Amino acid sequence: MTYSGDVTPGGAPAVRELDRLTITKLSVGPMDNNAYRLRCRSTGEQVLVDAANEAPRLLELVGDGGLAAVVTTHQHMDHWVALEEVVAKTGARPLVHADDAAGLPIEAETLSDGDTVAVGDCALEVIHLRGHTPGSIALLYRDPAGTPHLFTGDSLFPGGVGNTDRDPERFGQLIDDVEHRLFDRLPDDTWFYPGHGGDSTLGAERPSLPQWRARGW
Repeated sequence: MTYSGDVTPGGAPAVRELDRLTITKLSVGPMDNNAYRLRCRSTGEQVLVDAANEAPRLLELVGDGGLAAVVTTHQHMDHWVALEEVVAKTGARPLVHADDAAGLPIEAETLSDGDTVAVGDCALEVIHLRGHTPGSIALLYRDPAGTPHLFTGDSLFPGGVGNTDRDPERFGQLIDDVEHRLFDRLPDDTWFYPGHGGDSTLGAERPSLPQWRARGW
């Protein structure tokens, strides 16, 4: 089945098989949050991006393969409701950007811009995107056999950047970081996976950047 990225709360996950990495996307309620299980195809090591909610479903998704780490893309509660239980039951390392660490319910190892998170033989690059929260991050996987894949949390969605509460300073930070650290660095075929809703590509969104900047949100 062709991967579309369309998932619904309570529904089946969507699975995308890359050459070295398997991406499994699951939507959890009640806020239609996306959680992503990343599995290295050569070693079997797994990492979870955002233990958002519904810990039993996330643990079922992890299965018996163990979990190396849980990366939280930012400190907002709807992205970490299941974090404490998932970490307790799997022994996974909790990871978050240093500027958002205080907002989590458990102590976590901290990340900085440019760090890498290993998923077996695969690597995720940490990209700091200020504005939605002080420590929001995206995770970049550069597929050696294909296009880049980008997990953007709530910093970038199809149709715009994340919520900055109409704060001009925060919006300026976020639109600048998204433009310069994502769109200026990565090609149009980069596929991105947001914290809620459907996926898109940078190429599909790139023409709208001036409109986003002009409208201020």
